[in-house]
Amino acid sequence: MGFAEEIVYLVSTYGVSLFNAMLLTLEITSIGFTLGVLLGLPISLGRVYGPLPLKALLAAYIELIRGTPMIVQLFFIYYALPLVGIKLDAFTASIIAIGLNSAAYQAEYFRMAFGAVPREQWEAALSIGLSKWNTITNVIIPQGVRIAIPALTNELIYLLKYSSIAYFVTVPEIVYVSKVIGAKTLLHIQIYTITAVFYILVAVVLTKSAKKLEERVSIPGLVVKGRI
Repeated sequence: MGFAEEIVYLVSTYGVSLFNAMLLTLEITSIGFTLGVLLGLPISLGRVYGPLPLKALLAAYIELIRGTPMIVQLFFIYYALPLVGIKLDAFTASIIAIGLNSAAYQAEYFRMAFGAVPREQWEAALSIGLSKWNTITNVIIPQGVRIAIPALTNELIYLLKYSSIAYFVTVPEIVYVSKVIGAKTLLHIQIYTITAVFYILVAVVLTKSAKKLEERVSIPGLVVKGRI
C-alpha cells in the first residue's frame, strides 16, 4: 500500500478509537483551560490589587509553576500526593496539573491586560462615585478580558498540545492511542501524520474563532496602549 492508502486504512480500521481519543484530548484541554481561567483571574486580581503579603504569595506560586516543567507537576500530583493520602485517577490528575499550570500563565496575561486599561478610566470611575471593587468589576475586568483574548487564545492552543502529557500517566488521549495503534500496525509515520493534522485543524479553528470573538466584543474607537 502507498502512504495515502495506509492513511485510509488506519482511519477506516481505527477511526472510532481515534475519534474517541480526539474527543478526550479536547475534553482535557477545555476543562484544563476553564480551570486556568477560574484560578488565573482571581490570582491576577490579588497580584494587582491585593495586600503585599498576598501579592508575594501569589507571585511565588506563579514563579514556582512557570519555573518547573508541566510534566514534573503532573508526576508530583499523580505519584506524590498518594503518599499523603490524596489519590487521584490519571484523568483527574492530568486536568489538575494542566489547570494549575495554565492558571499561572493566565494570571500574568490578565495582570498585563488590566495594566493596559488606561489609568484615566480608573480615575473617571472613582470620580463618579464608584467604589474600588465596583470599578474593578465593572470597568477594569470587562476591558481587561477583551484585551487578553489574543493571549488567552494562544494559551488555549498551547494547552491543546500540552494535553499530550496525559500520555505519561496512560490517559488514552490522541497521542497515547496513536502510539498504541502505531505499535500494532508499525505505521508510525502514518498514524502520527493523522495526529498532527488533528492538532493543526483544531488550532486553526480556535484561532479563527477567537479572531471573530475579538472583533465582536471590541469597543469601537477605543485604542488601548501597551496591548499584550
